[in-house]
Amino acid sequence: MYKTLILLLFPLLLFSQAKTYKVIGVKDGDTVELLMDGKPQIVRLSNIDCPEKKQPFGNNAKQFVSDLCFGKMVKVSGNGKKDRNKRLIAEIILSDGKNINKELVKNGLAWHFKKYSKDNSYDILEKQAKKLKLGLWKDKKPIAPWNWRKSRKTSSLKSSSINSITI
Repeated sequence: MYKTLILLLFPLLLFSQAKTYKVIGVKDGDTVELLMDGKPQIVRLSNIDCPEKKQPFGNNAKQFVSDLCFGKMVKVSGNGKKDRNKRLIAEIILSDGKNINKELVKNGLAWHFKKYSKDNSYDILEKQAKKLKLGLWKDKKPIAPWNWRKSRKTSSLKSSSINSITI
């Protein structure tokens, strides 16, 4: 019985001992800035992709994250990997145990970024948000941010090639 109790409490004890960091900035819905060991560190929220700021619900996602964590102490859960922009890739956990990454998906303010995530819990949250038509799922045909970025890149390439031809 004591072994079972210890096994159940051990993860909680470890989690409560984890270092906390202050959120000093919210860049957009899936990117925050933390003060880590006296230095600013940009964190890209793992497993998700929020609409870009110029997309529908992009500013809503940023405001949601800001309301949840700006100026607060949070925990970081990740494996220490960074993306090509040197942003730490991680989940952000509030003092009450809420996972900001999952809260965004649950509230229809982010997609499960399946290209980079195998965590099925995000897929379940996304399906629930779709079913309830929450956030971006209110739109008839929401455009995933990776497709939106790709279309913007393609259209800017076309316009720059047209400009170079007419000059």
